[in-house]
Amino acid sequence: MNAIDTLVTSYLAIFNTTNPAARRALVDSVFAESCEYTDPLAQVAGRAAVSDFIGAVQAQFPGVAFVLDGKVDAHHGQARFTWRAMAEGVDEPVAIGFDVVVVDANRLSRVYGFLDKAPGAA
Repeated sequence: MNAIDTLVTSYLAIFNTTNPAARRALVDSVFAESCEYTDPLAQVAGRAAVSDFIGAVQAQFPGVAFVLDGKVDAHHGQARFTWRAMAEGVDEPVAIGFDVVVVDANRLSRVYGFLDKAPGAA
């Protein structure tokens, strides 16, 4: 597994870490200090805001696990990948997304998220 694959795996693990202190520690290790996160539902900047946003996602969708769907496609300090948000005991994902990340000094500096299937959409 290369460095970007490891970052993406850690990034998804943050979405599955419900303890606020542990989540924030992971955010601090994965995201650059001046990071930005943008998706159709949110636009935040800084580690604290990213951690708070992920906490809000967890509160809205308790028990949902975010998993990588396929391989990470990476080059020149950027990567794209698809993920699925899966509820326990349910075969269909709650959401499906496609993210593009930009890596700077071995940390995520930018995340651009897209929703292929939004939560609650049929």
